[in-house]
Amino acid sequence: MTKIVLIGAGSYAFGTATFRDLMAWREQLRGSTITLVDVNQEYLTLMTNFFHKLNEMTGNPYIIESTTDRTQALPGADFVFISIAVNRNERWKLDWNVPFKYGVKHVLGENGGPGGLFHAMRNIPIVLDIVHDVEKLAPNAFVINFTNPEGRICQAINRYSKVKFVGLCHGIDSLRRVAGYALDLPPEKIDVKAGGLNHFSWVRDLRHMDTGEDLYPAFRKAVHERQAYIEEQMHHTMKLSVYLMDTFGLYPLPSDNHVGEYISYAWELAGMEGHPFDLVDRESDEFRADIRLWTSGEKPMPEWMFEPSGERAVAIVDGILHNTHQYEISVNIPNKGYIPNLPDDAIVEVPAVIDATGVHGVSLDPLPEPIAAMCRTQINIIDRVVEAGVHGDKQAALQALLLDPVISSVSQAQGILDELLEAHKDFLPQFKK
Repeated sequence: MTKIVLIGAGSYAFGTATFRDLMAWREQLRGSTITLVDVNQEYLTLMTNFFHKLNEMTGNPYIIESTTDRTQALPGADFVFISIAVNRNERWKLDWNVPFKYGVKHVLGENGGPGGLFHAMRNIPIVLDIVHDVEKLAPNAFVINFTNPEGRICQAINRYSKVKFVGLCHGIDSLRRVAGYALDLPPEKIDVKAGGLNHFSWVRDLRHMDTGEDLYPAFRKAVHERQAYIEEQMHHTMKLSVYLMDTFGLYPLPSDNHVGEYISYAWELAGMEGHPFDLVDRESDEFRADIRLWTSGEKPMPEWMFEPSGERAVAIVDGILHNTHQYEISVNIPNKGYIPNLPDDAIVEVPAVIDATGVHGVSLDPLPEPIAAMCRTQINIIDRVVEAGVHGDKQAALQALLLDPVISSVSQAQGILDELLEAHKDFLPQFKK
């Protein structure tokens, strides 16, 4: 029977979404062993008890294990999901606030710019330690990564391990919702073909899922005419995305705040409100409280817990196990020519087909050259970020900053680097060597 190991299962977001999908695919995966792993024993226990409850409610389709020691979990694994973070919001606040002190006008501070550099350098060593354990203990396992910054983490896996892997992000679903509000269509009726980099991908084709009708012309018109309505429904601005479409010819995804991390002038259109840390912390606490009540039976289990979450990891597991040849609209994999005017060894976000041999990208036309140029800038930055994250190379980290569009001076780059290296020193052991 199949064995799936979930590393980071104590996360309420990752854990709950994955549990929902395991419930939705329980007939296809019945009898599989699901092993939950997390270094936080409290959260691991909470999510393990919750999964047992779901399992019991559906006739016990799975064998459930849990441990804080991944080396005990990995032997015999067929699939390994990775979703980890290090004191996420606490560290992210520093990544957000310190660059402001030096005059950086950034819009999110998570996956691009100086914040993205330090986020990647904290997570790269941890993820590589995990995949090296996979190489030793489960050499045939397929790794599915959710850890951000997705493109940077996947490039580290690609360059410094031999595991089979794919990176997943649900950002394209945000675009489908935008298009749905623009065109008065259910998002599931919108077929998007996009390509580029994670959080910096570009819509190449937009069609009706059933009829094949080209929706792009109507979409281009609607995002202007209905912009205020769409922004109200999506709870975020789209001014930057619309401007980029009008200027460069293609609509970017997933949203202004993510796309804006890679563009120096994004703040003029996307604002600089940043991540709602307090709101997210409060919602996290409330959701975990609900999980306890659902598990104890004090509160009825919501019906949506048995519906697919929208994430695609479990669907891909099913596709590989059962050779389904299914189409996936967005994966992160090494380029290998899928986007001809980006480097072959870059990690790109493209559609794919899933079969028993794995994940196979779908080739796209070249990106318009100005867009490809912006992507190549980020690919060059990613190269420096990965080397800094793996080797504790301060010079490579400085180079990454000086290549970044949001950095405007040497003193700015050096000040941010020195202050954040000190602030995060306990989480950057590679720089102590």
